[in-house]
Amino acid sequence: MIDKIDLTILSILQDNGRTSNAEIARQVNMAPSAVLERMRKLERKGIIKGFEAVLNPKDVGYTLTAFTFVRADEGVGSTDIGKGLSRVPGVLEVHYTAGQDSYLVKVRATDTEHLQGILQQFGAIPGVRDTRTTVVLTTLKESRSLPLGTQPGAQPGEQASGTHTIEE
Repeated sequence: MIDKIDLTILSILQDNGRTSNAEIARQVNMAPSAVLERMRKLERKGIIKGFEAVLNPKDVGYTLTAFTFVRADEGVGSTDIGKGLSRVPGVLEVHYTAGQDSYLVKVRATDTEHLQGILQQFGAIPGVRDTRTTVVLTTLKESRSLPLGTQPGAQPGEQASGTHTIEE
């Protein structure tokens, strides 16, 4: 069970995964050792899956973002083709979907030639029937943070106050 303190810790870490244990403890008004134990427990439960550096894709040469719908010939519930798609370099996300298409794939590429090579790799996977790709012109929002601070009954997108305090 996740309580309000765990949610506050998770919100702080989502905002900045490099926040020190001492700073988190200060914000939740707990001893650093107690906060560390809670964080370890959240990791053991798989709620915290890891910590990673978030890179600016353009600064490292990945200037093109695309989303590709992949139609595949495989049995219902089988995700073997999706596993193959996920192994292609440049693929960031693979989602098994309902509807006409089997997968939605998020791709980062250096340019259109690189994207073409990625799509050719998709086509080489046995069972991939066809693809439809949309190239992103501008990204207005991109985040992996979950809206943990959303207040019950709030409208979508409406957030709780930006402070990390515990309300009783």
